[in-house]
Amino acid sequence: MIGMLLWKPPGKREKAVQVRERSILHTRFFCAEITRGPKTPEVALRRRVASAVKRLRRQNITQVVLPEDFPYLDQLTKGGLRPVSTLPLRRAIAADWVRWSLLERGIPTAGARVAVCAASLTGEVVRTVTELVLRHRYVLLDLPYGGGDLCRQLRREYGVSLLLGPSQEQLEGAEAAVLFDPRTDCRGSGRILLYDEKEPLPPLGLPPALEEKLPDGVNRGQLLSVLREAGSIRQISVGS
Repeated sequence: MIGMLLWKPPGKREKAVQVRERSILHTRFFCAEITRGPKTPEVALRRRVASAVKRLRRQNITQVVLPEDFPYLDQLTKGGLRPVSTLPLRRAIAADWVRWSLLERGIPTAGARVAVCAASLTGEVVRTVTELVLRHRYVLLDLPYGGGDLCRQLRREYGVSLLLGPSQEQLEGAEAAVLFDPRTDCRGSGRILLYDEKEPLPPLGLPPALEEKLPDGVNRGQLLSVLREAGSIRQISVGS
């Protein structure tokens, strides 16, 4: 089971830390609610976070969804917890993220040149490239090895334009660059970093009936990543 930390306002006769199971869109979380008010001393907050971490670990929790802008990551690592990774979510929405990024910058999407750079040909890379070539006229694929068969297959099945092994000049001329791994030679405002969880995610939306069931104040990317992996949500709109 995945854990969750939530802030809650002070209330009369309430414990500073309350731990209970909680279901969100039919996905179970072990949730620790921590009382925090405007006058709560910092030392008290740290003590409460440490207590919540210990109680989650007693339930064999190792990953947690955090509140937005959670400042006590050191307390997590000391207690043996880690934040839920958003990398699978980032890679799942990569093609939609490209489209949103182009529209935000006023660039026509169909004729845009989109580069995909990766250290190896994984299933996530194949899926992203396939989605991109069906949406954009020019896709550049930069891989150290293994891209030839994919390019031939996509050209044969869809008749798309896909360039393997672009030059540095061609990479720099792309309006969007999807990076699965760190690169020092791809720079510019159109970069989408799928390996860096510090990179802000685009706006992500759910249907209103699902949206209203999400808790407030939680890290949205982490929560949606868990719900997607659990199969509780099937489609996430980018740019909503």
